[in-house]
Amino acid sequence: MATLKERIDADLKDAMRSKNELRTTVIRAIKSAVKYKEVEPGASALDDAGVMSVITGLIKKGRDSADQFKAANRPELAEKEEAEIAVLQSYLPQQLTPDELVAAVQAAIAEVGAKSAKDMGAVMKNLTPKLQGKAEGRAISEAVKAQLAKLG
Repeated sequence: MATLKERIDADLKDAMRSKNELRTTVIRAIKSAVKYKEVEPGASALDDAGVMSVITGLIKKGRDSADQFKAANRPELAEKEEAEIAVLQSYLPQQLTPDELVAAVQAAIAEVGAKSAKDMGAVMKNLTPKLQGKAEGRAISEAVKAQLAKLG
């Protein structure tokens, strides 16, 4: 089984051969972000989880940019960001459905013994590593808030 980095390298070659500008640009951005992370002081070569973390960060930035473009009435730029996000997501594991996310949140709440919104930090600390790459932090946070609100 090839590592995520090897898959990204192979996909970059394919995208360049097929002259797919969007994929080529996005994959180059991934490689650049990974390389940047690896040359930070005290950092070492990233494993698949590290690469996924970088990609998740790029998706978060893309979502923020798309939201800002929509707010500025620039739908063409927002669409470009959304297209780039779709390419980025192809490197992450299958995203959880809303129902699966709620089930995972409820299990974490039971595991931690959370009783109210004050316990959100403990639930997030328990849940975030388990759902790394499978759900965005914002979605996890909103689901935890919603479930804790039901408790009281």
